[in-house]
Amino acid sequence: MKTKQQKAEELKEGEALLNKSEAVLFFDFSKVKTSDLRNLRRELKASGNPLFIIKRRLLALLLKKQNEELEALPKASIATVFVSNIESAAASVYKFFSALEKEKKVEAGKILGGYDAKAKIMIPKERVMMIGQLPPREILLAQLLGMIAAPIRSFLYVLSEKSKQAVVPS
Repeated sequence: MKTKQQKAEELKEGEALLNKSEAVLFFDFSKVKTSDLRNLRRELKASGNPLFIIKRRLLALLLKKQNEELEALPKASIATVFVSNIESAAASVYKFFSALEKEKKVEAGKILGGYDAKAKIMIPKERVMMIGQLPPREILLAQLLGMIAAPIRSFLYVLSEKSKQAVVPS
Protein backbone atom coordinates (compact mmCIF):
# COMPACT_ATOMS: atom_id res chain seq x y z
CA MET A 1 0.00 0.00 0.00
CA LYS A 2 1.35 3.38 -0.97
CA THR A 3 1.66 6.23 1.46
CA LYS A 4 -0.04 9.56 0.95
CA GLN A 5 3.31 11.13 0.04
CA GLN A 6 4.00 8.45 -2.63
CA LYS A 7 0.57 9.02 -4.11
CA ALA A 8 1.15 12.78 -4.17
CA GLU A 9 4.46 12.22 -5.98
CA GLU A 10 2.75 9.95 -8.50
CA LEU A 11 0.10 12.59 -9.04
CA LYS A 12 2.76 15.28 -9.62
CA GLU A 13 4.60 13.04 -12.08
CA GLY A 14 1.37 12.25 -13.90
CA GLU A 15 0.45 15.93 -14.06
CA ALA A 16 3.86 16.82 -15.50
CA LEU A 17 3.52 14.09 -18.14
CA LEU A 18 -0.03 15.20 -18.97
CA ASN A 19 1.07 18.81 -19.47
CA LYS A 20 3.72 17.68 -21.98
CA SER A 21 1.40 15.28 -23.81
CA GLU A 22 -0.96 15.62 -26.75
CA ALA A 23 -3.11 12.76 -25.49
CA VAL A 24 -3.29 9.87 -23.05
CA LEU A 25 -4.13 6.28 -23.96
CA PHE A 26 -5.58 3.81 -21.45
CA PHE A 27 -5.34 0.04 -21.56
CA ASP A 28 -5.95 -2.88 -19.23
CA PHE A 29 -2.80 -4.75 -18.34
CA SER A 30 -4.27 -7.20 -15.82
CA LYS A 31 -3.52 -10.41 -17.79
CA VAL A 32 -0.30 -9.24 -19.44
CA LYS A 33 2.98 -10.79 -18.34
CA THR A 34 5.52 -8.48 -16.77
CA SER A 35 8.11 -9.32 -19.43
CA ASP A 36 5.68 -8.42 -22.21
CA LEU A 37 4.76 -5.18 -20.44
CA ARG A 38 8.46 -4.37 -20.04
CA ASN A 39 8.99 -4.84 -23.79
CA LEU A 40 6.05 -2.53 -24.56
CA ARG A 41 7.41 0.05 -22.10
CA ARG A 42 10.80 0.01 -23.85
CA GLU A 43 9.22 0.35 -27.30
CA LEU A 44 7.02 3.24 -26.22
CA LYS A 45 9.85 4.99 -24.38
CA ALA A 46 12.05 4.76 -27.49
CA SER A 47 9.35 6.57 -29.47
CA GLY A 48 9.01 9.27 -26.79
CA ASN A 49 5.72 8.03 -25.32
CA PRO A 50 6.21 7.00 -21.67
CA LEU A 51 4.08 4.23 -20.15
CA PHE A 52 2.92 5.14 -16.65
CA ILE A 53 0.97 2.83 -14.38
CA ILE A 54 -1.23 4.76 -11.98
CA LYS A 55 -4.16 3.77 -9.82
CA ARG A 56 -7.60 4.42 -11.27
CA ARG A 57 -8.55 6.77 -8.46
CA LEU A 58 -5.39 8.84 -8.87
CA LEU A 59 -5.98 8.96 -12.61
CA ALA A 60 -9.49 10.27 -11.94
CA LEU A 61 -8.04 12.98 -9.70
CA LEU A 62 -5.47 13.87 -12.34
CA LEU A 63 -8.12 14.28 -15.03
CA LYS A 64 -10.46 16.17 -12.72
CA LYS A 65 -7.74 18.81 -12.45
CA GLN A 66 -8.11 19.13 -16.21
CA ASN A 67 -11.93 19.57 -15.77
CA GLU A 68 -12.78 16.12 -17.07
CA GLU A 69 -14.80 13.30 -15.57
CA LEU A 70 -13.46 9.77 -15.78
CA GLU A 71 -16.65 7.80 -16.10
CA ALA A 72 -16.03 5.75 -19.24
CA LEU A 73 -13.23 3.60 -17.85
CA PRO A 74 -14.11 0.24 -16.33
CA LYS A 75 -12.78 -0.91 -13.00
CA ALA A 76 -9.59 -2.56 -14.17
CA SER A 77 -5.85 -2.31 -13.83
CA ILE A 78 -5.19 0.73 -15.98
CA ALA A 79 -1.91 1.62 -17.63
CA THR A 80 -1.61 5.04 -19.18
CA VAL A 81 0.55 6.06 -22.11
CA PHE A 82 1.27 9.78 -22.29
CA VAL A 83 1.71 10.37 -26.00
CA SER A 84 3.22 13.17 -28.00
CA ASN A 85 2.04 11.56 -31.25
CA ILE A 86 -1.21 9.62 -30.87
CA GLU A 87 -0.87 7.78 -34.18
CA SER A 88 2.45 6.10 -33.40
CA ALA A 89 1.52 5.24 -29.81
CA ALA A 90 -1.90 3.85 -30.75
CA ALA A 91 -0.26 1.74 -33.46
CA SER A 92 2.34 0.40 -30.99
CA VAL A 93 -0.26 -0.51 -28.37
CA TYR A 94 -2.61 -2.04 -30.97
CA LYS A 95 0.22 -4.15 -32.48
CA PHE A 96 1.24 -5.24 -29.00
CA PHE A 97 -2.24 -6.53 -28.13
CA SER A 98 -2.71 -8.04 -31.59
CA ALA A 99 0.51 -10.02 -31.15
CA LEU A 100 -0.57 -11.19 -27.69
CA GLU A 101 -3.96 -12.19 -29.06
CA LYS A 102 -2.33 -14.26 -31.83
CA GLU A 103 -0.22 -16.02 -29.21
CA LYS A 104 -3.44 -16.62 -27.19
CA LYS A 105 -1.95 -14.87 -24.16
CA VAL A 106 -4.68 -12.28 -23.78
CA GLU A 107 -8.04 -11.57 -25.40
CA ALA A 108 -8.62 -8.63 -27.71
CA GLY A 109 -10.17 -5.38 -26.63
CA LYS A 110 -7.83 -4.48 -23.82
CA ILE A 111 -7.49 -0.94 -25.13
CA LEU A 112 -9.88 1.10 -22.99
CA GLY A 113 -9.81 4.46 -24.74
CA GLY A 114 -7.99 7.72 -24.36
CA TYR A 115 -8.10 11.36 -23.41
CA ASP A 116 -7.27 14.25 -25.72
CA ALA A 117 -5.36 16.68 -23.50
CA LYS A 118 -5.63 19.60 -25.92
CA ALA A 119 -9.37 19.39 -26.57
CA LYS A 120 -10.02 18.05 -23.04
CA ILE A 121 -12.35 15.28 -24.24
CA MET A 122 -12.41 11.52 -23.84
CA ILE A 123 -11.50 9.43 -26.91
CA PRO A 124 -13.66 6.30 -27.31
CA LYS A 125 -12.07 2.85 -27.46
CA GLU A 126 -13.22 2.32 -31.05
CA ARG A 127 -11.45 5.46 -32.28
CA VAL A 128 -8.17 4.53 -30.59
CA MET A 129 -8.36 1.05 -32.14
CA MET A 130 -9.15 2.57 -35.56
CA ILE A 131 -6.10 4.86 -35.28
CA GLY A 132 -4.00 1.87 -34.23
CA GLN A 133 -5.07 -0.10 -37.31
CA LEU A 134 -4.01 2.61 -39.73
CA PRO A 135 -1.00 1.75 -41.88
CA PRO A 136 2.24 3.72 -41.46
CA ARG A 137 2.55 7.23 -42.87
CA GLU A 138 4.70 6.16 -45.84
CA ILE A 139 2.12 3.60 -46.97
CA LEU A 140 -0.71 6.13 -46.62
CA LEU A 141 1.24 8.64 -48.73
CA ALA A 142 1.91 5.98 -51.38
CA GLN A 143 -1.80 5.10 -51.47
CA LEU A 144 -2.71 8.78 -51.79
CA LEU A 145 -0.23 9.22 -54.63
CA GLY A 146 -1.72 6.16 -56.34
CA MET A 147 -5.22 7.61 -56.01
CA ILE A 148 -4.07 10.93 -57.49
CA ALA A 149 -2.17 9.26 -60.33
CA ALA A 150 -4.93 6.75 -61.24
CA PRO A 151 -7.13 9.15 -63.29
CA ILE A 152 -4.08 10.51 -65.12
CA ARG A 153 -2.90 6.98 -65.89
CA SER A 154 -6.36 6.02 -67.18
CA PHE A 155 -6.54 9.13 -69.35
CA LEU A 156 -3.11 8.40 -70.85
CA TYR A 157 -4.20 4.81 -71.57
CA VAL A 158 -7.30 6.06 -73.40
CA LEU A 159 -5.21 8.52 -75.44
CA SER A 160 -2.74 5.76 -76.29
CA GLU A 161 -5.50 3.45 -77.51
CA LYS A 162 -7.15 6.25 -79.48
CA SER A 163 -3.85 7.04 -81.23
CA LYS A 164 -3.52 3.37 -82.23
CA GLN A 165 -7.01 3.36 -83.72
CA ALA A 166 -6.57 6.59 -85.63
CA VAL A 167 -6.90 6.06 -89.36
CA VAL A 168 -4.05 7.56 -91.29
CA PRO A 169 -5.46 9.31 -94.41
CA SER A 170 -3.88 8.18 -97.65
